[in-house]
Formats: sequence, C-alpha cells, structure tokens
Amino acid sequence: MRTFADRTAAVTGAASGIGRALAGRLAREGCHLALADVDADGLAATTAGLTGTGVRVTSTVLDVADEQAVHGWAATVVAEHGGVNLLVNNAGVALSGTVASLSTADYRWVMDVNFWGVLYGTTAFLPHLEASGEGHVVNVSSVFGLFAQPLMSGYNASKYAVRGFTESLRQDLELTGSPVSATCVHPGGIRTAIARSARVDPSAGAALGQDAGAAAAGFEKLLRTSPDRAARTILDGVRHDRRRVLIGPDARVLDALVRVLPTGYQRIVTRAVRSRRTR
Repeated sequence: MRTFADRTAAVTGAASGIGRALAGRLAREGCHLALADVDADGLAATTAGLTGTGVRVTSTVLDVADEQAVHGWAATVVAEHGGVNLLVNNAGVALSGTVASLSTADYRWVMDVNFWGVLYGTTAFLPHLEASGEGHVVNVSSVFGLFAQPLMSGYNASKYAVRGFTESLRQDLELTGSPVSATCVHPGGIRTAIARSARVDPSAGAALGQDAGAAAAGFEKLLRTSPDRAARTILDGVRHDRRRVLIGPDARVLDALVRVLPTGYQRIVTRAVRSRRTR
C-alpha cells in the first residue's frame, strides 16, 4: 500500500493516543475511516476532530475483548464502507505488579484486550482484507514485546504474544500467496494515557518503595515520543511493507541491547528499576 487515498482503514483504540493520531493522519491523506474504542466520549472527540476532512468516518463503541462484537463490527464496516484495506489493532491496556501478587483475573484482563483483541480483529477482518485485493494488518505490540521488565509480567506476556502471532501471520500470508501483508509495531515510550489508566497493583509500588500512584507517575515520565510521530512511523512502515516497526530512540536502543545481551540484559534492566528506589 503505497497510498492511503480512497482506501478504508479500521482502527481500534481510536479514542486517544496513537489511534487518534493515526485517524488524523489517514484522514489528511484521503483515507476513509472506521474507528472503534471502548471509550465513548474519547471516540466522539476523535470523530469530531475529523469534521471537514472530506473522508467518510464511522465510529463504534467496542470492547475488543468481545469476539462476537468484533466480528459484528467487521461486518458493519464492510457494509458501511463497501470494503476495507487496512486494519490497525491498536487498543491496549497496561498492568503492573509482581507475579506473586497479581491474580489470574488480572492476567486474563490484560490478555483479553492486548492479545485476544488482536486475534479477534485479525480473524474478523482478514477475509475482507483479502477480498479487497490489497490489504494490510498492523498489530501494535510494544517495546515490552522485545524485552522483559520486572513488575510487568502480564503486559510482557501479552505483547510477546502479539509479536509471535503477527510474525507467524506474516509468514502464513506469504506462504499462501495472500494479497494481505502484516506488520508488528513496537512503540517505546509514547505520550498516551496508558500509564494513567493502567492497573497498578500495590506490590509494584512496594517493590519500588513507592505507592502505586507514584509508581505509575514514574513510568509516565518515560513516555517521550509523541503519538503523531508514532502514527507517522507506522504509516511509513506500511508503505514500505516492513515486518517490524520500532518507534522511538528508546525502542531502538533496547532492541539493540537485547540483540547484544540476549539474557544479560535482564540484570541491567533489574538494576535500573531497582535504582528508582533511591530517587
């Protein structure tokens, strides 16, 4: 997909952050939009911001963890837009805490949104993308899909799963001669609301000698790349049909660290996190 003009893109997590920035950039390039998010107010704000762009915009309040709802949304998108060319599975949530303290319900919550939401979106839209004759799936993983960090086991597990799924998907599509391609995106620290809306177990703060709120605030300070820059990088990756897209200098540095020290990086990361106790 060298151009997005007169194409249709379906984007989840469109109420804010990267999803909202993608919607804006795609609209400016003449791409029609089907937007979804569980946040009705944020989604309405995104849609209102696209007024006057000259593209068709539809929006759906959607929980990506609901398989039936996701498949229903895909059918609605095709009915309303006549087809779909690009899918961006961007919706995600964050979870922090020690393995000993988190419940299985906590793990199910983060996996339901971050992994199963990606799987449901991909399987729901894939037949329609293939029918378009020119399709692309973008699945948003994370820098935490490249390396692991303490206190983030659930989030790490979900984002590693997205990475593995997307890389295998890409190979499946090539093996079968599909007109659809796939890209896995690994953002570093992006200035979005994910830290503020994260579930932070008290055990995370205790491990850092802080309360949960301070732990979340400390994480938020690491979010330095703008959503618009992230959106621009993602769309450039689609244009060039890249298998993997890294966003932000932190993502590139950490990717290099893991390549050089595939197991040794863990000690470095643990020391860095531990050092926050003294700050």
